[in-house]
Amino acid sequence: MMTDLPEKTAPRSGARPAGRSAAPAGGTTDLGTPIPVQRLPRWGFHGHTELLNGRLAMLGFVALVVVEWKLGHGLLIRP
Repeated sequence: MMTDLPEKTAPRSGARPAGRSAAPAGGTTDLGTPIPVQRLPRWGFHGHTELLNGRLAMLGFVALVVVEWKLGHGLLIRP
């Protein structure tokens, strides 16, 4: 015979999904303390600009290798 399994309980009303915050960004917590808003700096190193810079550098390197392969010599060497 099968053993009795515990019954599934319904979620409480007002229960939040795991990993979700109750307060919106920039609002206040349940205790009334403000939630700081993280803003990107206007200059300097950013995650997205560093990714773009790295991708463009890889693209430029591959393009240089292809051009040198097609020419049969490096760009700084005169044929």
